[in-house]
Amino acid sequence: MIEDLSQHYREILLGLGEDPTREGLLDTPKRAAKAMQYLCHGYGQTLDEIVNGALFASDNDEMVIVKDIELYSLCEHHLLPFIGKAHVAYIPTGKVLGLSKVARIVDMFARRLQIQESLTRQIAEAVQQVTSAAGVAVVIEAQHMCMMMRGVEKQNSVMNTSVMLGAFRASTNTRQEFLQLIGRSK
Repeated sequence: MIEDLSQHYREILLGLGEDPTREGLLDTPKRAAKAMQYLCHGYGQTLDEIVNGALFASDNDEMVIVKDIELYSLCEHHLLPFIGKAHVAYIPTGKVLGLSKVARIVDMFARRLQIQESLTRQIAEAVQQVTSAAGVAVVIEAQHMCMMMRGVEKQNSVMNTSVMLGAFRASTNTRQEFLQLIGRSK
């Protein structure tokens, strides 16, 4: 796989008018292939592997929030990075998810070619599937290099997306509590 990807990167360099045999570019195709493979390693992961049984019995039925989970992904339209943070909340119904597993779920989906809107929904639905929570909320705020480095070149633009499931969708109060706790509502 690395050799195939490396050859494609060599062709890209040639297509850009570069000389892949010059000193600074000699190993670039292989390095780029390895980097892309790492940046997209979410394709090789499954939800079951990520969670790995880390669901624990709990009588807590109050909101659990993990906020400011940094994320790095690649825009599926331009293969350029988008970088930001996710805020994930759920209302347990007898089981809580191991804390690090929430961040790992975010990473698994972020490490695939994505659009932010889909990423937000995938995370929410995965947490719902794993926990059977009464509700799940996910907010992602990210800066997109495809908008900052090219096109309209807007350096301070931030995209916000949200998905509210269950109690977060049905109850304005629950949704507002979540938004207040992540600092998105007054």
